[in-house]
Amino acid sequence: MISKKLAKAINDQINAEMWSAYLYLSMSQDIYVKGFRGISHWFKVQFLEEQAHAAILINYMHSQDERVILAPIAKVQTEWKTVLDAFKDQLEHEKKVTAMINNLCDIADKDGDRASNNFLAWFIDEQVEEEEEALRLVRHAEMIGDHIGGMIMLDKELGAREYHTPSPLK
Repeated sequence: MISKKLAKAINDQINAEMWSAYLYLSMSQDIYVKGFRGISHWFKVQFLEEQAHAAILINYMHSQDERVILAPIAKVQTEWKTVLDAFKDQLEHEKKVTAMINNLCDIADKDGDRASNNFLAWFIDEQVEEEEEALRLVRHAEMIGDHIGGMIMLDKELGAREYHTPSPLK
């Protein structure tokens, strides 16, 4: 069983994952209105992934016979000046999520909870991928700048993204 401190922190993380999902859905809607259907789709897949992350945490809480307590989701930003601004916000947000996951690991370490650390290792790996991809998108959008042809190519590339159920949910 996990400690009450870790259970509370995981409940907080569930809320943060749902907030992340809401943020990415908001980005998707704003980018859609700007005419970039592919980038909008990419953010919609991010929305689905964040919901899946919350579900993985919920399943773990259930496996530990802990109660999941859902909190209200705070308001998110609804508009970005440019696609680059949205990508920059995404990168900063993913850095914050990484810090939160690291905090969960720190609590599990202090508790001597090897099972939770093993479970959380998947999230550590996931955050490395999330930050790497967000940084890639920032750099590409910076290189493209105001060149609409480049942005159209990026839009097409990101529109091909497919959602895959994360392995802990399979």
